[in-house]
Amino acid sequence: MEAKSSSTDMVSEADRVAEAAIVELLRSERPDDGLLGEEGSSADGRSGRRWVVDPLDGTTNYLYGIPQWAVSVALEDGSGSLVGVVFAPVAGELFRAERGRGAELSGGATTGEAGTRPLHVREGATLERSLVATGFGYDPERRRAQARAAAHVLPRVRDIRRAGAAALDLAWLAAGRLDGYWERGLEPWDWAAGRLLVSEAGGAVAELDGEPHG
Repeated sequence: MEAKSSSTDMVSEADRVAEAAIVELLRSERPDDGLLGEEGSSADGRSGRRWVVDPLDGTTNYLYGIPQWAVSVALEDGSGSLVGVVFAPVAGELFRAERGRGAELSGGATTGEAGTRPLHVREGATLERSLVATGFGYDPERRRAQARAAAHVLPRVRDIRRAGAAALDLAWLAAGRLDGYWERGLEPWDWAAGRLLVSEAGGAVAELDGEPHG
C-alpha cells in the first residue's frame, strides 16, 4: 500500500486490481462510453454516457480489516446518474438503482442470499431524533473545518456515525439505516451511484453552498 494525497489517504493493490478488472469489462462491453475511475482510468467516449468507478471505497477500512467498504459503479448521461450500483462484498449486499425505476437491495441478512427488497428512506424523524453520518477529508485543514462542523451538528441530532465509506453511507441512507448524511470534498466517484440510490429510494439530495463541494 502507499499514500496518495497525504499520509492518511491510502491506495492498495486491491484498488488497482479491482479498477483494472472493471475497466477491462466496460471497455469490452461498452467501448463507446466514457470512463472516470478513482485510480486514474479515464476515457472521453462517443456515446454521451460515462461510467464512474470507485473500485474500493473505504480503502483504509479494508487495510485495517474493518468490513465497511464497497465497490461503487455508476453510469451517467447528460441528465446525471442513470444507473448506480454499490456492492458490499463482506456483507454480501448489492444496492442498485435505475433512474425513474426505484432502488433495491439484494442479498445480505435483511433479504436472504437470494432475496430482493425495495429500498425506502426513513421518514418522519425530527432533527433531534435523527441518526446522521458524515466523513472527513485527508487534508489537515479540511479535517479541522469538518471537525468544527461535526461539533456544531452533534448536540442537535440523536447521534453521528463516521464509518469511512461515502458510497456505503449513501446506500445505508437509501436503505433506511440512517436519517441523513453530509460531507464536503467528495469526488464524483464517491457519490455518483449513492446519490441515485438515495433519490430513487424517496430521499432528497441537496448541494451545499460554498467550497469545497458537498
